[in-house]
Amino acid sequence: MGVSAAPGISRRASMACLGAACLSWHGSAQAGGQLEEPLADAVRSALSAAIANHAPPIPEFKDTESRLYYLRWMGWVSERLVKAKPDWQVRKEFLQTVWYESRRAGLDVGLVLGLVQVESNFRKFAVSSVGARGYMQVMPFWARLIGEGDAGKLFHMQTNLRFGCVILRHYLNLEQGDVFMALGRYNGSRGKPPYPNAVLASKRQWDYVDR
Repeated sequence: MGVSAAPGISRRASMACLGAACLSWHGSAQAGGQLEEPLADAVRSALSAAIANHAPPIPEFKDTESRLYYLRWMGWVSERLVKAKPDWQVRKEFLQTVWYESRRAGLDVGLVLGLVQVESNFRKFAVSSVGARGYMQVMPFWARLIGEGDAGKLFHMQTNLRFGCVILRHYLNLEQGDVFMALGRYNGSRGKPPYPNAVLASKRQWDYVDR
């Protein structure tokens, strides 16, 4: 299941800077620019319901071929993540959760991995200069708006990835599927190219092509 906004990538891809300049974001916690905005009651309720569903991150497959695709993806992406996460079990649990939460939110898993790389360089306990936390650098105010109010839980792997994916999906909806603009909202730099370009450049490293 890919993100419904795939056309937004192609429309903006020409703006993407290439090479080391785009990847210079990696290595430090970068986000924390998400802006606290008033949420309509219906939106808050919908986001809260998405967070409250505590289903475990265990992928389910409609048929054998879907499961085999997942296993091929897992093997391919796992090899590329060894340096950041050398322990196999930790790496497996992380990737399984990224897959689950990405699909649950209707996001492209390569996009989510690219965002995590830019945001935290795959560091679970990353903290930005303004207090954004974890893999997807979620701002603490989201825990108050749509969670239980305990910002410390944003360091929990599944909680952080779920919040991040739900928030990104929310921004995609606000931007009518425009990935470039939604990424700008995620970083608090809506309409400015450096951050979306960095994420989209990083995404290309994690786009799996089945053979």
